[in-house]
Amino acid sequence: MSKGKVVDFGQAENKAKQRDIDIEQLKYALNHGGLSQDQINIALGMLSQGIGKELYIGTKKSPQSKVRFAQFLQRNWEFLRREKYLTSEEKVFLTDVQPNISMHSNAIVDDIMKKPANALTIQGIADCLNTSRTKISRVVNALIRKGILAKAVSGDTRDVNQAKDYVLFINPNIIYVGDKDDVDEHLVLMFQKQMKDNPTLKKLPQRLF
Repeated sequence: MSKGKVVDFGQAENKAKQRDIDIEQLKYALNHGGLSQDQINIALGMLSQGIGKELYIGTKKSPQSKVRFAQFLQRNWEFLRREKYLTSEEKVFLTDVQPNISMHSNAIVDDIMKKPANALTIQGIADCLNTSRTKISRVVNALIRKGILAKAVSGDTRDVNQAKDYVLFINPNIIYVGDKDDVDEHLVLMFQKQMKDNPTLKKLPQRLF
């Protein structure tokens, strides 16, 4: 047997011994209160070698991960209440429409769980809230003027005969569905002027941007 083969055999034997030691350490850890990070890494390495694929540890999503909720910025809501900035009708609208605010985009949509969801028009919101189109149109236009809502229009605005699609968004400094530490850029661009120029909104005690 050549010297090179003896060396290879020795390395293989050492690896086998180390693997046996690692397995025993894992067995001990499992029987005595859990695994350290080093032991977890060893286990993953052994499994990866066995199946020929890289493995990683992830957490299983809980049923609560599908729960959707809208965040009312409480101090801002309280401030607007003290300032009497919103009418009772406008406050009812914002409360009633919050189940239709899409996550991250903060758009008003037909179904927050649908991918992709459809933006709700004035008529769509009226149907959803079981009220009149005239009332929703009045409230929406007032909230746009106050910087609480914004409308994004698509289509060729030069063609007055072309029907235009639009999406309504809610100012995330009032209600936000998403990570408040990472507000989507389109919302910042859409509402930053209102937050700067509107004399009431610029005094909000809590600002996401």
